[in-house]
Amino acid sequence: MAGSALVDAAGPEPGRAHYAERVDGLGDFLRDNSWVGWAALSAVLFGAEMLSLDFVLAMLGVGAAAAAVSSGLGAPLIVDVVVAIVVAVGMLAIVRPNVVRRMHQGAELTTGHAALVGRSAETLTAVTENAGRVHLAGETWTARSFDPTLTIEPGRRVEVFEIDGATAVVYPAD
Repeated sequence: MAGSALVDAAGPEPGRAHYAERVDGLGDFLRDNSWVGWAALSAVLFGAEMLSLDFVLAMLGVGAAAAAVSSGLGAPLIVDVVVAIVVAVGMLAIVRPNVVRRMHQGAELTTGHAALVGRSAETLTAVTENAGRVHLAGETWTARSFDPTLTIEPGRRVEVFEIDGATAVVYPAD
């Protein structure tokens, strides 16, 4: 009994009291400077956006940044929350669709044989409906004339109509 009285008289453990004071101090700091919390949330959301790349987290980050500005101007917490929600929803509804549309829009990348169609080439041998050779994209290709009645002489400029297997189907450029 006497031992428990000594423990009670000493109070709580010194480490716990110091920890509780630090936590209370952090809470007081965030209450007085809530803009720091909003700015930190915004930074975390933008950082997470770098991993997702779908622009949702970025729009939420803009909402949190707007709340940080609101909080920095002295608005109460409920106003900060409303500002964050309104700005984030507005960004998601108005800005994000346009950004996503622009990101998915652009020149279509053509590769392989499709990239050769419409390109210019030079005949190396006479090109007929069955045989011939052209210099196309830095390589020698077998070729045949698009018009079966036409023979294209060596040294002439031609354009590629299509690629049929490993054969360029060509027609005179002029």
